Amino acid sequence: MKSLAELKAIRESMQGQIGLRSEDDDTTKIVVGMATCGIAAGARPVLNELVKDVNEKGLKNVVVEQTGCIGMCEYEPIVEVFEPGKDKVTYVRMTADKADEVIEKHIIGGKPIADFTLSKVDI
Repeated sequence: MKSLAELKAIRESMQGQIGLRSEDDDTTKIVVGMATCGIAAGARPVLNELVKDVNEKGLKNVVVEQTGCIGMCEYEPIVEVFEPGKDKVTYVRMTADKADEVIEKHIIGGKPIADFTLSKVDI
């Protein structure tokens, strides 16, 4: 890579492969904590499963993103769902299987899974 234009071309070609889409007011964001604590706890398979599900199901206006530290290491892997006009839902101690359920029941079905959320965890 020798230029900024080359870097932009690489970024554009990779966007479809990692589940990123352009955002608008109707976009649902699924954010996965990918700091070292999240990765160590298993966030990468969760991220991969979410991206795979969104792509395979052809979900429009759904974006899967990565972020750094969310600040609650003991609850990692953490996934936050931001839907337009609704409160954020924070899922904790996620697995790839739980990620499948979140896509099916929350993102497609419209019903957050309370048992996977921070409010249901023994604090």
